[in-house]
Amino acid sequence: MSVQTATKTASSTGVLEKFAYDNTIVKYFGIATIVWGLTGMLVGLLVALQIFIPEANLGNEYTTFGRIRPLHTNAVIFAFVGNAIFAGVYYSMPRLLKARMYSDTLGWIHFWGWQLIIVSAVITLPLGFTSSKEYAELEWPIDIAIALVWVAFGINMLGTIFKRRERHMYVAIWFYLASFLTVAVLHIFNSFALPVSFMKSYSAYAGVQDALVQWWYGHNAVAFFLTTPYLGLMYYFLPKAANRPVYSYKLSIVHFWSLIFLYIWAGPHHLLYTALPEWAQVLGTAFSIMLIAPSWGGMINGLLTLRGAWDKVRKDPVLKFMVVAVTAYGMATFEGPMLSLKNVNAIAHYTDWIVAHVHIGALGWNGFLTFGILYWLWPRMWNTQLASTKLANTHFWLGTLGIIFYALPLYVAALTQSLMWKEATEMGRLAYPNFLETVLQIVPMYILRAFGGALYLAGAVVMVFNLWKTAKIGSFIKEEEDQAPALAKKYENSGNEFWHKVWERKPVLFTTLATVAILIGGAVEIIPTILVKSNVPTIASVQPYTPLELQGRDVYISHGCVGCHSQMIRPFRHETERYGEYSKAGEFVYDRPFLWGSKRTGPDLHRVGGKYPDSWHYNHMVDPRSMSPGSLMPPYPFMVDKKLDVASTPAKIRTLQKLGVPYEEGYDAQAIEDLMEQANGIVEGLKASGIEVKPDTEIVALIAYLQRLGTDISKPSEEDGEEVASR
Repeated sequence: MSVQTATKTASSTGVLEKFAYDNTIVKYFGIATIVWGLTGMLVGLLVALQIFIPEANLGNEYTTFGRIRPLHTNAVIFAFVGNAIFAGVYYSMPRLLKARMYSDTLGWIHFWGWQLIIVSAVITLPLGFTSSKEYAELEWPIDIAIALVWVAFGINMLGTIFKRRERHMYVAIWFYLASFLTVAVLHIFNSFALPVSFMKSYSAYAGVQDALVQWWYGHNAVAFFLTTPYLGLMYYFLPKAANRPVYSYKLSIVHFWSLIFLYIWAGPHHLLYTALPEWAQVLGTAFSIMLIAPSWGGMINGLLTLRGAWDKVRKDPVLKFMVVAVTAYGMATFEGPMLSLKNVNAIAHYTDWIVAHVHIGALGWNGFLTFGILYWLWPRMWNTQLASTKLANTHFWLGTLGIIFYALPLYVAALTQSLMWKEATEMGRLAYPNFLETVLQIVPMYILRAFGGALYLAGAVVMVFNLWKTAKIGSFIKEEEDQAPALAKKYENSGNEFWHKVWERKPVLFTTLATVAILIGGAVEIIPTILVKSNVPTIASVQPYTPLELQGRDVYISHGCVGCHSQMIRPFRHETERYGEYSKAGEFVYDRPFLWGSKRTGPDLHRVGGKYPDSWHYNHMVDPRSMSPGSLMPPYPFMVDKKLDVASTPAKIRTLQKLGVPYEEGYDAQAIEDLMEQANGIVEGLKASGIEVKPDTEIVALIAYLQRLGTDISKPSEEDGEEVASR
């Protein structure tokens, strides 16, 4: 329990109590926001450069695109945005509840625990320790640490609510509560895995089930980490900055309850036209469309809060950032439902449209609202004025131009590439059968995107200088004093009170209702997919991976190959003609995790097995341009010499057996021998092509895995029409 400074000024009922808010924890979270923000943006710029300059991987395996892309996303989402959320909550919640945070000790455990988690991500992701799940790449020990630190944060929040002096919980508190509850459920459920070793595990779910659970998590990580807590921050800091009340209390009620109920259903819209059961795709689409209403209700509530204050907006850089942030929120939450329409999704999915869409939200909504909050907080915590309004305006325009130069070229790139994928000749064949042709056509757009990212980063650097100058000329207020009457033990209801006001003063009831609202959608979609076997039909010819193929798959995962290559052929003619027979649900029953991908910077690989000889794969990994002239893929020559962790094979087999993979009893004792036998066969084949390589290397295992992909089933015979598989 924190040391309280509250002292009674008198003994009568309703008298004032003195207390103090702790600004130090806010300052530390704010500084962490700035440090990790710059780090995440810098890594993001390096990632953007690597797409058209492969040499920007700095010549080693630890800084390749596949390794540092998840580092960029984790740094921006959980380090930059996460610390900004905590800074905003630790500042606003005590002031809204008229009480110091429940425990200073828990606050510091939360702060240092979160920073250690981020540091662990910085270390492990470049080393290749990854679960490969989008926005959830960190391995099982770090997942446990995240859960523990998140619970500490939640206890601190709930404890503050229970000891509050303000009876009614303001709208920002609703969003904070819903965010805490939902992120806890999402993280724990999605992270179920069985450990193999200290930094290796296999997902509890496989194939289609894993895909549904992952995008139930992935979409709602965006919803309840990047959106709902920021809506809470918007409802507090926007009115404060504008010095005006929120436009509509009743609209905020509709916004909150409809948003948290609808959002949780929308995850399947990331998996349209895939092997996911059709009913789940339809549900995801339907609820995504409905999300437009509450999302835009929140945007309208924010913008109309500024009614009559537009002259102030033109002059105040804080409000400029916030207005653009709320507008970007409206744009992203309109575009998301549109992308869930199948006809739009057929054009946009696997292209740079998705990248542009994500960054409108990240750079505009999250980034600009964070900047506005920091510009508002710093002068108040240091008891001074912002050092330079001119520099803040410079930052605003650099950031705005950065977003424009980032997003617009990617929309052009997406439409260009999607149309090229589909274009046919007069004879009905693909006009661009070589995937690389479609990538090289959009390289100028990638260059403009990197330029936009550089502008955005430059603006952030200007902000850091401005905030440093502001702190230097001011004097930090460590403890900010306030006073309020104690919360009365009994509350008399006049009988005319608005129903929601009653809920707001009952935190247990409110939290229970919010929990029910967020659980319904997930339960309806996930439970049938996991428990009803007919949702994932099996295919008799699909067998578990051999030990060498399993090790090769783990090599593929560790190098982040899924960041550029999908393994999901959709039932479109242009995809089946380019890649082969469309993908079936039963083909993925042994895939832990699933590797369907989100973006094609390279071609789909689900039917690549047997398409090229082993020597082609070897040369392609060592020097991609030797096999694909003009390729933008980075070389992986280190795979030739890097030893495969053969000794881990028995443990991996045993772990998968526990998860239901039908390896024979005792097969773990035979696994290494089988692995070396298959590896020696590949080595002999490469030797015949003039390539010398040792059998216990990563390159051999990766070749084995790639040559397995798509070979379990064959295309139906045209002569007898035999059905080898069904959706």
